[in-house]
Amino acid sequence: MNFNKEFLDKIIDVTSNAAIACYQHLGKKNKILVDKAATDIMRKNLNDLDIDGKIVIGEGELDEAPMLYIGEKLGTGKGYAVDIAVDPLEGTNFAANNLPGALSVISISGKGNLFNAPETYMDKLAVGKNVPYDATDLDFSVEKNIKNIADAKNKDLDKITACILDRPRHKEIIDKIKKLKVNLKLISDGDVTGALLVTEDKYNVDIFLGIGGGPEGVLAASALDAFDCKFQGRFLFKSDTEKKRAKDMGINELDKKYEINEIVKGNSIFCATGITKNELVNGVKLINGKFITETLVTQKNSLPYIEKKEVAITWLIIVITIKDLFLVPSSIG
Repeated sequence: MNFNKEFLDKIIDVTSNAAIACYQHLGKKNKILVDKAATDIMRKNLNDLDIDGKIVIGEGELDEAPMLYIGEKLGTGKGYAVDIAVDPLEGTNFAANNLPGALSVISISGKGNLFNAPETYMDKLAVGKNVPYDATDLDFSVEKNIKNIADAKNKDLDKITACILDRPRHKEIIDKIKKLKVNLKLISDGDVTGALLVTEDKYNVDIFLGIGGGPEGVLAASALDAFDCKFQGRFLFKSDTEKKRAKDMGINELDKKYEINEIVKGNSIFCATGITKNELVNGVKLINGKFITETLVTQKNSLPYIEKKEVAITWLIIVITIKDLFLVPSSIG
């Protein structure tokens, strides 16, 4: 499915609006409120689009999330029939504390083309396009993957950088990386961003690995596909309940290793707008009465680019609760 420029611009508006909606809540220490701000406006914008859309990656199951839940239908019912994967606010802690790294993220593809990932952990591997595909594999040891990357890039091991979430579950992997004298880039949150750091040399990350969220794996794969990067993922189920839910979603091979073309089929749009500054894009700025946003935009068979938008302040009051009022932009220009 090929999406026209007008439609692409509207999808950029969706994440830009969500990012701007977070602006006045940055640093207020309220994770729930800032996440709700992004989610509310993203849902409204998607519902206004001429699409026959369905959420395949969202804020949770129907009983866990009041909106943007998995299976929710969005749009007017006209136009493109699409699958939608969203993370209205990746890096909730970052936004609540006004720290670098918060993004608003969406991926859209033709109906049936985005993997409907369960809410569970995923073991992941992401590598840039300048490494031969068969040089790395989720089933290889950490040492073998890193040494093969060093050989492919003609680098010494101490010039290789591995990115991984800073979690106790990764202690063994981190110890192995340290033993190799490889550089470590530990991130506290945001494994969509972490995976995307392999896309370009300027980020100085050679491999992203470790266990993170399954839904975030699908979002990252959508962007990595456009960069011709490698991504592999395998779900790690924590309970029989999670396994049953996966089977109910049609996942019968519970230990299957998924390649990128099994997670994202055909063309997909990926947009990530900065809420706070991060390595991919700048955060929202308010200058001379205008919001300025930056969005990383990717689409299969097109060059990725950064879209900058200037948005005049036109305010719409939305009531969250009797006590809480907040303002979000009513339009993007």
